[in-house]
Amino acid sequence: MDLYNKVASQIHDAVEQVCGISSEIQLTVPDERFGDFSTNIAMQLASRLGKKPLDIANEIVAKLNENGLKANIAGPGFINVYAPEEDLWAMASKRSVDVFASKHFVVEYSCPNYFKELHAGHLYQTLYGDAVARMIENSGATVFRTNFGADVGLSAARALWGILRYMGGEYPEKLAEIPENERTKFIATSYVDGARADTSDDTESSEEIATINKKIYAMHASSDTTSPFAVIYFTCRTWCREYFERLYAELRVHDFDKFYPESSTEARGRELVAGHRGSIFTDSQGAVVYEGEKDGLHTRVFITKEGLPTYETKDLGLIFIEKDDFKFDRRLLITGKEQSEYMKVVWRAADLIQPGINASMTHLTNGLIRFGDGQKMSSRTGNVTTAMDVICAVKEAVGDSGDQIRDEHIYLGALKYEFLKYKLGGDIAFDPEESVSLHGNSGPYLQYALVRAQSILAKTESIEEIGEITFDESERKIVRALSRYQLVLYEATKNFETHTLTGYLYELASQFNIFYEKCKIIGDPRQNLRLAIVRQYTDTLANGLGLLGITVPDKM
Repeated sequence: MDLYNKVASQIHDAVEQVCGISSEIQLTVPDERFGDFSTNIAMQLASRLGKKPLDIANEIVAKLNENGLKANIAGPGFINVYAPEEDLWAMASKRSVDVFASKHFVVEYSCPNYFKELHAGHLYQTLYGDAVARMIENSGATVFRTNFGADVGLSAARALWGILRYMGGEYPEKLAEIPENERTKFIATSYVDGARADTSDDTESSEEIATINKKIYAMHASSDTTSPFAVIYFTCRTWCREYFERLYAELRVHDFDKFYPESSTEARGRELVAGHRGSIFTDSQGAVVYEGEKDGLHTRVFITKEGLPTYETKDLGLIFIEKDDFKFDRRLLITGKEQSEYMKVVWRAADLIQPGINASMTHLTNGLIRFGDGQKMSSRTGNVTTAMDVICAVKEAVGDSGDQIRDEHIYLGALKYEFLKYKLGGDIAFDPEESVSLHGNSGPYLQYALVRAQSILAKTESIEEIGEITFDESERKIVRALSRYQLVLYEATKNFETHTLTGYLYELASQFNIFYEKCKIIGDPRQNLRLAIVRQYTDTLANGLGLLGITVPDKM
């Protein structure tokens, strides 16, 4: 933003000098044929000054040129400005922003159910959350990464029903019969069995699951960890947690500062609901609900007629626990799109409890993940559905080169970039083969672009000091592209957007390829300057990929 602000300030001063008006200047980045920045300030001031936009633009441009900033007019009054080359060069080295300087952020993402496998949506949220948290941290904020997992409720009860059925009762010693590499599938299959029984016409099984659900809550309330039932529950929950952590380690994502199981937040949620019963929450047919219709929302149950807390109550408790634990200025939550309306109700209830807390929270949601042929990933149809299945599909597409470290860099780069290049909220057409291509907008393409540029630098021992800055046409094009990085990073960070950053990095790599094809570097009279440009390019590309959580191998 340094160059943006400098140019905006110069235009502001020129407007004040010729028009006698102090006005905020908004700049855009036009096609390079029309300058480095453009503003429509003359058209904004036309009615206010009672003049034609073109006449106002002429006066402002004359003053800008007089003040040493090259400018011209396009169309009915757009003002195009060309930044001095020394300013462009100075901006080429700017790779940090201060969007959220000194702020305390909680970024909550991934959020798997303990007794299920992580699905493709969890994978997306994990990678997106990791990248956004890195960007926010890079902007000067203190970031706390949190993870909220369902270890109580129907999902846990259904899984425990399947597990107990497999063992023929509460016999924790039988868990030793499950091979370590089959534990995750065992629990996931047990959940599926329980879910099918609970949603069928088998009333007896549904009643058994309901009883197990109550038993899980009672176990937590009494701090029971030694009964046969508790040993089975906590052993399987530990297996699930170990599975999550193995997956996060596989993805090379940042460690979480706090992992909240739902069992740790439901008591706080109950207290909040009980403390505002009769005001914010009301009784309805034996349950306790929040009637959202009065706020343009919908009614949701917080305490069931059986006296059990719902997801709503546990999410409510989590908000205030995170506020106590981290004193956040901003809280960012990343989930699937299907939770949008649900979360509005929970957050509205939280805001009625503590006015203003809603304004400090942002909910980001992702769409569906589909294959490139448009088919939704589904376990029922045999398509890829789990996070590990998606990872394995990309690994298979990369293949085995015999260099394990290299292959890991590439498949993780491919996987992360393929998710992060899409605008959040839309559906993703995931194609494993396309994700690993060295041609087009992919992670491996950018990794190769960086390795290739680094190989140029490796041919020289050092880069000498640059004297007077003067660029030829090709040099100015790539330096102009590099000078935009800070502005792009500012916008991407402010809006929590990874696709803005990936789009820029792809354009930058494409622009560098043109520069490399047109300009000889080693052995050219302009070698020193061009090597310096290559250095700025590699540093920028590495910085951008690093914020996305993408590392680069030594060779491709």
